[in-house]
Amino acid sequence: MKIAIASDHCGVELKSALVSALSSTVTVLDKGPAGTESCDYCDYAVEVARDIASGAADFGVLICKTGIGMSMAANRFQNVRAALCASVEAATLTRRHNGANVLCLGADCVDAAKALEIVNTFIGTSVDTDGRHERRRWKLERAGRLSDASGLMKDDPEVWAAIEAQTVQEDTEINLIASENTSSRACREAAGSVLMNKYAEGYPGKRWYSGCLPVDAAEELARKRACELFGADHANVQPHCGSAANMAVYFATIKPGDTILSMSLDQGGHLSHGSPVNFSGKYYNIVPYTVDKDTEMLDYDALEKQALEVKPAILLTGASAYPRKLDFKRIREICDKVGCIMMVDMAHIAGLIAGGAHESPVPYADFVTTTTHKTLGGPRGGMVLCKEKWAKALDSAVFPGMQGGPLENIIAAKAVVFREWMMPEKKGYAQQVVKNCAVLCKTVQDRGYRIVSGGTDNHLFLVDVKTSKGITGKEAAAALDAAGIVVNKNTIPYDTESPFRTSGIRVGTASVTTRGMKEAEMVKIGTWIADVLDDITDVSVQERVKREAAELVAGFPVP
Repeated sequence: MKIAIASDHCGVELKSALVSALSSTVTVLDKGPAGTESCDYCDYAVEVARDIASGAADFGVLICKTGIGMSMAANRFQNVRAALCASVEAATLTRRHNGANVLCLGADCVDAAKALEIVNTFIGTSVDTDGRHERRRWKLERAGRLSDASGLMKDDPEVWAAIEAQTVQEDTEINLIASENTSSRACREAAGSVLMNKYAEGYPGKRWYSGCLPVDAAEELARKRACELFGADHANVQPHCGSAANMAVYFATIKPGDTILSMSLDQGGHLSHGSPVNFSGKYYNIVPYTVDKDTEMLDYDALEKQALEVKPAILLTGASAYPRKLDFKRIREICDKVGCIMMVDMAHIAGLIAGGAHESPVPYADFVTTTTHKTLGGPRGGMVLCKEKWAKALDSAVFPGMQGGPLENIIAAKAVVFREWMMPEKKGYAQQVVKNCAVLCKTVQDRGYRIVSGGTDNHLFLVDVKTSKGITGKEAAAALDAAGIVVNKNTIPYDTESPFRTSGIRVGTASVTTRGMKEAEMVKIGTWIADVLDDITDVSVQERVKREAAELVAGFPVP
């Protein structure tokens, strides 16, 4: 056991007595001060709080004249729970009930013998794991989602109101938007860090600005972790978004007017894969491919035939609304026959790939692009992975080709999420996303709703609400929104409705799985979806579902 201990000048004598008494049984980290010269208690509180927050010490002890200043200073740190105690009873209760890990003492309130008794009680008392106190400790931590930005309440109340509203919305509603997730606190902290202050045009070790060593370190971590996580030769983590990542590949490999063969937007593709209203459709000759009209799945033989006829410069695979697994090996074979570049946009399934719940395209593709949110659950941003032979061309396309200063705070957050995905529990998470999606899909399907392609292999599925109930996706999404369940309207293959109305809705399970929900909760949610869509004019059903949904999510906190 390691105990970090510090004081101000008023507490040096008591600190020295405790260090002497404790050193025979535990490892004591004396953080100072050594003498009684006047000093600022805050500085020494920081030293102990850093050790607790980082895990360098198991417990902390802080001493000042009253103990109050030390407790206030230490509690500024995440993962630190500092408690002022003047009795054994208080030390016992704050450990059992509050899970305190830093003990604060008032040098004028307790003598050395009493202080030692309190310290020994504090470090020897275990934390209660009963539901009542666990719930209260959870609520104590939950305040952190708002306390992270609480300074804005005074500095900019209008922005604060938006942040608070988003927090409340996440806490109280069921989010089934397939392209959304919720990031960890660590990821949010990196994204909001001082790294945003630094201009860093260029790459680590080759910047246009001086003073880039800290951001160089963060960007190198992100790049190396991305390569390790996905088994890639090279990674560029600077693109601001998924569309920018795709643009970088186009710029690195082909010229305006060259042909790209990609999945049509109305079939499940993405805007940046060649939509006429997007830069990709404006600058390149886009030939779309479609799913089979009967199975609503990709027909790889038909795709091969089309590719041989079209002879594209790039065969682009990846989708924003395709519920089936992709056969990357088969696509590689097609690209080799055509002699074209194989590009995969794995933005939607990146988390499934990182967690082993979907085959990886990296061994097969020349380029793999992705966002870092969606199933990855990281910050909003983009990334490109490529074979080593393309590394120089890719980096030049990103900078100076299309971007100036990278967002180093977001890049640091990318590094954080890549590390999170290296943890064993993330593989279980990825598998659970897929399991949850299958159960949720089947629950809705069993209520008589037509599911595009008949099911799902990944994190999303599409419900054909027009065929099932004669309503549009826009109407269905609005009714579910009123019931506290958030989905998005979505076109389905060969849709006869406009993109603004659509015949379908898209449903995804990444966000609810992040909250800890499993199959049982998916059955409830699927039942509620069907209840609401059975009659979208029944307000009483919407109100009932909203109440029940709020009760459910209360037990599954957002990270």
